[in-house]
Amino acid sequence: MRALIQRVNQASVFVNGSKISEIHVGLLVFLGIEAEDTAEDIEWLASKIARLRIFPDKDDAMNLSLEDIDGEILVVSQFTLYASTRKGNRPSFVKAAPPEFAEPQYNTFCQRLESDLGRSVRRGIFGARMQVALTNDGPVTIWIDTKRRE
Repeated sequence: MRALIQRVNQASVFVNGSKISEIHVGLLVFLGIEAEDTAEDIEWLASKIARLRIFPDKDDAMNLSLEDIDGEILVVSQFTLYASTRKGNRPSFVKAAPPEFAEPQYNTFCQRLESDLGRSVRRGIFGARMQVALTNDGPVTIWIDTKRRE
């Protein structure tokens, strides 16, 4: 499982020109799933994101978590996080999990994150063609891969 996390002042998701989800200060998480992902990956990643201290404290040091600032979170599925550009110029996505496996994993991840945070998680629409608008704060962008545990 891979996550690209952005600290944002705002983020929103549009499908067919209609806004379907929006957050203000918080985290935008793009989530990629591979077929080898397990419940352990979900638990580890959700816990890591819920406790990630990347928001500024009064001294402007990254020392506060989403919970500390009462921030919001938006999770968007993104199979392209498993793109391989090793051969040629057209990315290969063979490591990305097929939708029938990935969608339940995505939903379980969001539910686990809700449980860890004690609040609702905004979502994109799995498998939809989405437009994502955001204002990255910092900019702060963090990459996490569960297989590497970093």
